[in-house]
Formats: sequence, structure tokens, C-alpha cells
Amino acid sequence: MPNYPLEIKRHSLAHVLAAAVTELYPQVRLAIGPAIDNGCYYDFDFGPIKLSDEALGVIQNKMLEIIASPLNFERSVKDIDEALAKEKQQGQIYKAELIADLKKQGITEVSYYTLGQFTDLCRGPHVDSTADLRGLGFMVHHLAGAYWRGDEHNPMLTRIYVLAFETPAELDHYLQVLSEASERDHRKLGRELDLFHIDEEVGLGLPLWHPKGAILWKTIEDFWSTQHLRHGYTLVRTPHIGSKSLWETSGHWGFYSTSMYPPLEAGQTLRDKQQGIKVKTSEEYLLKPMNCPFHLEIYREKLRSYRELPLRYAECGTVYRYEKSGELSGLVRVRGFTQDDAHIICRVDQVEAELKGVIDFILFMFQSFGFDIHSINVYLSLRDPKDNIKYAGSNEGWEFSERILKKVAQEKNLNFKEEIGEAAFYGPKLDFKLKDVLGREWQCSTLQFDFNLPERFNLTYINSEGQPERPYILHRALFGSFERFIALLIENYAGAFPVWLAPVQAKIVAVSDKYYDYSNSLAKILIDHDIRVEIDKNEETVSNKIRKAIHDKIPYTLVIGEKEVNSGALTIRQRGSTELLTMSQDEFITFIEGKIKDHQLI
Repeated sequence: MPNYPLEIKRHSLAHVLAAAVTELYPQVRLAIGPAIDNGCYYDFDFGPIKLSDEALGVIQNKMLEIIASPLNFERSVKDIDEALAKEKQQGQIYKAELIADLKKQGITEVSYYTLGQFTDLCRGPHVDSTADLRGLGFMVHHLAGAYWRGDEHNPMLTRIYVLAFETPAELDHYLQVLSEASERDHRKLGRELDLFHIDEEVGLGLPLWHPKGAILWKTIEDFWSTQHLRHGYTLVRTPHIGSKSLWETSGHWGFYSTSMYPPLEAGQTLRDKQQGIKVKTSEEYLLKPMNCPFHLEIYREKLRSYRELPLRYAECGTVYRYEKSGELSGLVRVRGFTQDDAHIICRVDQVEAELKGVIDFILFMFQSFGFDIHSINVYLSLRDPKDNIKYAGSNEGWEFSERILKKVAQEKNLNFKEEIGEAAFYGPKLDFKLKDVLGREWQCSTLQFDFNLPERFNLTYINSEGQPERPYILHRALFGSFERFIALLIENYAGAFPVWLAPVQAKIVAVSDKYYDYSNSLAKILIDHDIRVEIDKNEETVSNKIRKAIHDKIPYTLVIGEKEVNSGALTIRQRGSTELLTMSQDEFITFIEGKIKDHQLI
């Protein structure tokens, strides 16, 4: 039996899925069915039929029947006009649309694969026979909605996902990982730990941070600010909106419009608009998708000398980018997010050192929060030289900036992969991607080289010869966004944050209400030492209060009873341990302060 790559097996399994569904639901319309990282999926239009989760088992059994038959994958080629007529006649509108697009590209023939009575448009390749799929560990796993071709203006299709691995043992392992990931899901833990929630009344993709979540955020931002000041950055603040002309100057109006929201009219009130009163003098503003134009305006507010450079402006600025409602997901895909942004304005002779400094800073920040920097994947995003419309600037500028960014990545020994066509419109970039517990990559840090915006904003500095000269700009974000970074932190630690990050570092549990005065005094002492503390005054048993503290993943629980009041010593339950610690108040304070000061990760 041939040893096929797993991707080909998964793609073949997608056709088996489509064959099974077609046999069970003869009127179904077929869309597409690719292989993906953990299996495959297929998109279907069931018309008025609403598929339920109960149908998944039936579909799986039918797939097993087809695999057991066995059936051969037989390829045939059709004239494109014949294929188009055939799909239209059979009502397969999605296949017909795909063929029509191929015809526009000048393609004259298309291939089909037949599996028993089932035939599907596909370029392949596939396994020879369904017998080659025996031994796979696969499971028809779940349903989802998906717009045809990812466009929300198109029909909503039913997507059936199949997990598929080389062996049943590998499938079982992945299902265990899925179960663990479900327990670590930041959306679930966000509610359970009272960190944040997203309310449709407020708006999709706009998180509301609860007190504990806000403390977590502030702790991270305080660390971020301190480290930036130590690394030679200056902090700035800018508005949430900017005039239309600003975005025209920057190029976002033309090159980034698909990710921006329509203009706001600031020349009249809402009431004027409701009453149909025309604008006397139009003032159009846009929600900012990026902070860079504002930082550049700060730079060019006065004449600059070469001696001032590099200038490093940093800001935790909230930006707003268009996201389809169906693609929003917890904190990792939102419509409004806070970017830990910075722009380094420097001379050409400083570019290389600044790029290397940012790379070191990125890796330092990841390590500080407990991420394994050796598991980070880096991508060098380059322009597509065949698509000049997509990018601003000259060929010379692109060639220089891509060359120096690649050189720096090599010299810093980054494990990077080149991606053609993924550059920003104003320059190439390095993207640093963290993996979640399922191994999925999420872009966090980015380092972008920009030679276009200095030109657009006419940025200059006076060089050593007294002449105006154009600087370069480096755009960079270390977390990427606070929202996504916090989501990954929650899942990385399963909500059990290190002491320095924990929203509540110690919880005081009084055995009875007669010890509340002592508990209040103790809390005051701890708070005066900047230790975050809560007192549980609920009318519950001590054991229930301790269980609640365990559920809330509190690092230290202090039980206060007669013995503690009389002795002045503290009885301490440490998260994850059944052993009790005994310390004086001063010893406990010193113990906690050491963990906070050193940013210990345990």
C-alpha cells in the first residue's frame, strides 16, 4: 500500500465526507472541502434542512461504509464549457461559480474525481482507493456556519469538520488536548474568574473588563511602561479618531480601506442628523486603525537634529479595525483593541542596531511572561513584486528595506520563514507568532520597516552637515494587542497566574465573623505593602470558602481563627499544594514581595 502524505489522506477523506452527505441528503449543494491542520472540512448548502449534531454520527457511519467498500478514486477530465453546463443543470451553483472563475482565467479543462456513484470537481491528488484510508483515526467532529467564499454578503453554508490523524491513538491524544484546551479557553475562564465579558448590547468584538481583569491589564501595562522607559522610549498619547485628510496623507485611505470603518461626520450633532439638517461645513473623521500618523505628527511638530535620533515614541493606544461578525472570537479577534505600539524614527546608520534592539526586546518580553521563545515562529513578510498596486514606494526602497530586515533576522539567528505578498503596504515586516495549547499560531509581536511614511509626511532632520535629510521609521508592537496577549496568557497559565500577575494574590478566610476585625487589619497591612488581597465574608463554611479560593485560582489563602489571632502567625494554603505553611505577617509580606519584585513565574 502506498505511503501517502497525511494531507492527501485528509483531502481524500473530505471527498468521502461529501459522498456520504450526498447519499444521505441527495438535494444538497456542494461547495468546497479542503484538508486542514487537524483533518478536513466540507461546506454544504442543505437548503431548508437544518442539520443537527445528532446527524454527525450517522454521517460518520456512512463514511465508514464507503471506506470499507472499498471504492477507487477515478480521475476524469472535462471541457470547461461542458463542466459548467453540467453543474448548472444539476443545480450545483457553487461548483458552477468556481468553474466560471477558472474559465475567466483562460483555463479550458477541469478535472473530476469519481467515488462510486459520487463525482466531484477537484484537481486532486487523492489516494488510489478508500482502502488506503483504513487505519486512519478520524471523527466527524462538529458543525459550523461559513459564508460562501468568506464573504458575509454571500449565503451562509453548513461546514462539517472532520478530525483526522494517522492512527486512532493520535486522534485520542488530540481529543485529550482538545479537552484540556476547552478547560483553558480564555472565554470560559474569563467569565469564571470574573475577568471580562463581551455584551451584544455594547457591541460585538468590544470586551468589557471587570475589576479583576482591569487589575491584570494594569499590572501588565505597568511592567510594559517601566521596561519601555528603561529601553529608552518616551511615552505619548493620541486621540481615537483622526481627520480624513490625515489618513489620506498616510495612505491608509487608499491602501487600508478594507480594514477601516466609514467616516464619522463631526460637523453636526446626532440630533441634527436625526432631523435631516444638512451639514454646513463637513468635518469627516475616522476611527484610527493605527497610531502611526499621530506619532509622526508629534515628530514633525518642530525641527529635529540628527543628534536627537533615534526617537522612540511608545503608546498603548486603542485602535479599531473592521472584522466580520462571524470571524470575531473572544479576545483574539475583536473590533477594538489596544496596541502596544511604538515608532522608532532614526537615521540610516542607526537602522540595523534599532532592528536588533527591538528583536531582543520582543524576546525579553515573551520570556518575562513565561513563554518559551524557542517555540516562537517568525515570518518575514515581503511584497509580491507582481502586484505593484498593493504597495506604496519605489523598487529601490523595497529592495533596501527587505534586504536589511532579512540580514538582521539572520544575524539574530531567528528561525524565520519568508512569505511573499504579506508585507504591509508601506514596508516589509517580521511577525512573531505564539502558539496556544492546541498549537495554533497567533500573531503577536511585529516589527515593520517603513521608508514610505517619512516621504508622505515630509519628515526630515538636520544632518551633521546642516542639510535636511529623510529619516527611516520602524513600526513595532511587542504584545501586538493587549487583548490577544492576555487571552494567550490566560490559556497558557489556565487562569492560575504567577503571583506578580494574579489579580488577587491572597484571600483571607475568617473562621467566623468574630475574626473579621482582625482580618480587616491584616488586609490593611497587606494592601499597604501593595499586595492585592480579598476578604471572603460570605456566610458559608470555611471549607466552602477554601474550595471557592481554589476554584478562583488564588495563589495564597490565609485562614484566620483563634490560633492565628492569639499567636500572630498566619496559616497559609498555597495554590496547588495540600501542605499548610506557617509564617509571621512580616515573613509572609517579605515572601510575597520577593515573588512580585522578581516577577517569578511560579
